[in-house]
Amino acid sequence: MSWPGTFKMAECGASGSGSSGDSLDKSITLPPDEIFRNLENAKRFAIDIGGSLTKLAYYSTVQHKVAKVRSFDHSGKDTERDHEPPYEISVQEEITARLHFIKFENTYIEACLDFIKDHLVNTETKVIQATGGGAYKFKDLIEEKLRLKVDKEDVMTCLIKGCNFVLKNIPHEAFVYQKDSDPEFRFQTNHPHIFPYLLVNIGSGVSIVKVETEDRFEWVGGSSIGGGTFWGLGALLTKTKKFDELLHLASRGQHSNVDMLVRDVYGGAHQTLGLSGNLIASSFGKSATADQEFSKEDMAKSLLHMISNDIGQLACLHARLHSLDRVYFGGFFIRGHPVTMRTITYSINFFSKGEVQALFLRHEGYLGAIGAFLKGAEQDNPNQYSWGENYAGSSGLMSTSPELGPAQRARSGTFDLLEMDRLERPLVNLPLLLDPPSYVPDTVDLTDDALARKYWLTCFEEALDGVVKRAVASQPDSVDAAERAEKFRQKYWNKLQTLRQQPFAYGTLTVRSLLDTREHCLNEFNFPDPYSKVKQRENGVALRCFPGVVRSLDALGWEERQLALVKGLLAGNVFDWGAKAVSDVLESDPCFGFEEAKRKLQDNSGIDIILGVFPFVRELLLRGTEVILACNSGPALNDVTHSESLIVAERIAGMDPVVHSALREERLLLVQTGSSSPCLDLSRLDKGLAALVRERGADLVVIEGMGRAVHTNYHAALRCESLKLAVIKNAWLAERLGGRLFSVIFKYEVPAE
Repeated sequence: MSWPGTFKMAECGASGSGSSGDSLDKSITLPPDEIFRNLENAKRFAIDIGGSLTKLAYYSTVQHKVAKVRSFDHSGKDTERDHEPPYEISVQEEITARLHFIKFENTYIEACLDFIKDHLVNTETKVIQATGGGAYKFKDLIEEKLRLKVDKEDVMTCLIKGCNFVLKNIPHEAFVYQKDSDPEFRFQTNHPHIFPYLLVNIGSGVSIVKVETEDRFEWVGGSSIGGGTFWGLGALLTKTKKFDELLHLASRGQHSNVDMLVRDVYGGAHQTLGLSGNLIASSFGKSATADQEFSKEDMAKSLLHMISNDIGQLACLHARLHSLDRVYFGGFFIRGHPVTMRTITYSINFFSKGEVQALFLRHEGYLGAIGAFLKGAEQDNPNQYSWGENYAGSSGLMSTSPELGPAQRARSGTFDLLEMDRLERPLVNLPLLLDPPSYVPDTVDLTDDALARKYWLTCFEEALDGVVKRAVASQPDSVDAAERAEKFRQKYWNKLQTLRQQPFAYGTLTVRSLLDTREHCLNEFNFPDPYSKVKQRENGVALRCFPGVVRSLDALGWEERQLALVKGLLAGNVFDWGAKAVSDVLESDPCFGFEEAKRKLQDNSGIDIILGVFPFVRELLLRGTEVILACNSGPALNDVTHSESLIVAERIAGMDPVVHSALREERLLLVQTGSSSPCLDLSRLDKGLAALVRERGADLVVIEGMGRAVHTNYHAALRCESLKLAVIKNAWLAERLGGRLFSVIFKYEVPAE
């Protein structure tokens, strides 16, 4: 078929057997280059073809700009060092790996393949991994269009590989469905050990698989009564041939008009057995004796309940048999439809008495494609890396009101685009977490807290002009900086509007996720570090002040010095360009300094790290304490990065013998956290940092800053002593916590015996 100039991409719809997550409710129209992003740098492909939708996966190398810092080569010109910045900044191109996943209607598969063929350049792919029922149907077409050999992969193996991948790499992948909650999705934090679990895949029939390790799984049961049964019987009963129309009919039906309930048999509840009068005693039980015609809606609802309850009970029995408490549901029967998820959840809860949890997946529709890709990329060992979702290039999970018809739904709980970036280093738990499975990084769940959600979304909207201005100012020599900044503004603004309507689009909504989304959008338009020049200037000023600050501290008695050190640590934390109250002061009064910040305290970059953190570290070193100083791997706001901290430490060591000897003797170690966020997730830390914490036997953790110690980790429980300290630089948050603007958080905690 001819290419229409734009590409209609399905968002939801029905499928045949053998594929997961197909749906076909409506489509959106997008330019092809916005769908097949970075196709010219694609290296490897995989495809999952269902009855109505195709899910394409490919790996590409992405070039993006990064801000690099390095010390000046002074070559004996020490006398000039006071008059120049402490380091130079250069913007360089860096290549990273990205996974792309796209879902579209099979109607467009030929045009899609033509577009891919025309835009492929030097692909490494000689074979395309294919899975799903359509892999056989479209094999010849794919080989003809792309001139690649099709290697068919086992559907179930691909599903399980895909499931393992998303559970390990996407923190808020799994959710429970609660019909009376607002919103109805409740996301689960990543369990550090995902195995074992039960995967129930509901296609035409039902397959139940026990997954024990990355490569070991066992088919433990199944049923011929599945999605195909609902579709087939539903078509016979209602004359409706489309799967989604059947679900729409079911959403408007009243099953008790068709089903025989316990109260119809016993006149009420069955007290002896403890059965509620509203329980179904016999599916379609009233149809045998009633004379009236039953509505299509009522019959569809009864049928949906019958099949969902049967699947739920079967899953529950297998979970009990294998001593498992987590059951993940997938397959084209699910696809985020609320009536289906509600019924399965109820069934699991009822038959397990709440001991087994029914879990659904945000990216369920892509499991097969992800698994097929991983099968084809095994020589690159993608599982040795950690991956992170790129919010700038991914669609979001959307709610589907059962009251809306298929044509009215925005989406049906599935994705149309998903992008994941390979992280430079593997991420693991902090070994000192008291109970990793129960650790929740974020202090406030904005998905739940409507008042907080409204405030923070407005706060980020109002801060957008300042971020755009700062981004343009960071690249004064770029002719297109203003244009790119405007594109960033539009993209991030659109994300914020989506989150107003669908706060669960990317999992649990938090201040951290809003900040991370902003960073992803900035990177999308090549603004790698908008605050790099601000930090460079602040660091230069702070380094010149450092010797005087140290002399003042050394002149104090022990008790006075401890208080001054803490005040200095907190005063440095005031300098946060991400907080509007602070950025307003800094914009209006560039001379606002360290002493003014100390006076602001009620009894970040340069000033924070150099005049706040390093004197505190120096005091610990003087006591004989070994110190691991962990900074962000990548830029976020004006937080110091690991590479900047290395240069700063080198300059301080040149002025201070305590720091100099500690660095030389490796009693002071500077490492990266693995994070590029103002917040901190202690379950996703750089593997090297975690190893060092374990090796050195760390027994005190100091978490400094509003993002790391208040927005995240305020309630984090550790197995060692901890100190969380920050200045509250947001008036609304200060009031929420019972304080005032620039109030202090100083939280010292000792683990319970």
